[in-house]
Amino acid sequence: MALDASPRSGTDKRSLRKLMAAGLIGSSIEWYDFFIYATAAALVFGPVFFPDASPLMGTLLSFSTFWAGFVARPIGGLVFGHVGDKIGRKPALVVCLVMMGLATFTIGLMPTAGSIGVAAPIILVTLRFLQGIAIGGQWGGVTLLLTESVGEGRRGMAGTFGQMGVPMGVILGNAAFLLVGALVPGQAFLEWGWRIPFLASVVLFPVVLFIQLKVEDTPVFRRLQEKAERAHQEIVHAPLTEAIKTHPKQILLGSGLLFGTNAIFYISIAGLLDYGNRALGVGRSPLLAIILASSVVMVGVIFLSGWFSDKIGRRPLILAGAALITVWAFPFFWLVDTGSLPLIGIAVMVGSLGSTLLYGPLASYLAELFEPRVRYSGMSLAYQLAAILVSGGTPFIMAALLASTGSTASVSAYILVMGLVSVVSVMLLPETNKVRSRSTAPVRAAEAPAEARA
Repeated sequence: MALDASPRSGTDKRSLRKLMAAGLIGSSIEWYDFFIYATAAALVFGPVFFPDASPLMGTLLSFSTFWAGFVARPIGGLVFGHVGDKIGRKPALVVCLVMMGLATFTIGLMPTAGSIGVAAPIILVTLRFLQGIAIGGQWGGVTLLLTESVGEGRRGMAGTFGQMGVPMGVILGNAAFLLVGALVPGQAFLEWGWRIPFLASVVLFPVVLFIQLKVEDTPVFRRLQEKAERAHQEIVHAPLTEAIKTHPKQILLGSGLLFGTNAIFYISIAGLLDYGNRALGVGRSPLLAIILASSVVMVGVIFLSGWFSDKIGRRPLILAGAALITVWAFPFFWLVDTGSLPLIGIAVMVGSLGSTLLYGPLASYLAELFEPRVRYSGMSLAYQLAAILVSGGTPFIMAALLASTGSTASVSAYILVMGLVSVVSVMLLPETNKVRSRSTAPVRAAEAPAEARA
């Protein structure tokens, strides 16, 4: 499983190790910043920012501010996709990381509704919107820094160092809330303890400094720059427009790939936290511990699925994950509704397995669906389109479905539909990593046709 540092990649082994470490750490902290908002929205923001609302309405209002981050994510993908395709992958990523750190740290300093009234939730939504723009641009940047800096046959595995940042972010976020909840219990947690995880985001800035000073842009982008300079042309005049014109199928179906994994993931880390605590009477700490344990498993599964996708292809693993999400939709809540912690743990663990089988190879797969000169724009648009359509709305939709139907069967049906969208999407897309005999096939897998057109 050693990283390939072939001459073609333009990156030596030591530099690759540093890049992979920086990608994993930076992505983990970035997603930590994004996900602690989900935990706080489920547990804290209702009474803190909407004190006059009922518990249910406070939850819905709180989750609606959570959704704002996902509404903003496509904007971040569009803006920084353009920057990443014209100026470079690294500059776009660095700006996104700084924006995320500042927005998250500022949330930790915010006055509550009790202090400044209606201005508090307005400021909260604004900062959440900035978080969304940052994460919307960050994903494409870190993914391309990783996958475009390695030789052929290692892109699936390299991409997982960014993908693993998602469960790592959940682990760090939940661990932070568990620790703070234990050290600052009761009313003090609602008054000021919840701020500590947000203020801790300051640790992102040394990572930003390392990437800015020590990491070069990708060999693929540098080759595009050199080619454009020789021709005295721009790399691409309007990468977003060109991506939409030339790759509409890849954008729409690439987005559909994420529907199933996003739905079950956000139900598990946010919707279930509210439902289990408020409706089932399960304690906050045990639920956070279940999410924490499942996230640890997710890290390993993401790496293995990305690594195997280099050996057997991307589609088989993505299809297996989407199918598991689909068939697990109803058993998930049959187990959760028992209120038994071990059974809730099984429900979340199996759901996480399906989610990560799909998610692990996704970074390299989406990247390989687009040619390099519009890659940042195309893959970011596909990824963030799913965010606005599914991810951010899922906790809100779950709470609304439970309130209107009184049954978790409606939520299971929602997961089922989202899983089927992912199944259909992967069936309609091609394999990008052509599994072949490496000793006899000189053609560069997956990217040879795309890069030849660049």
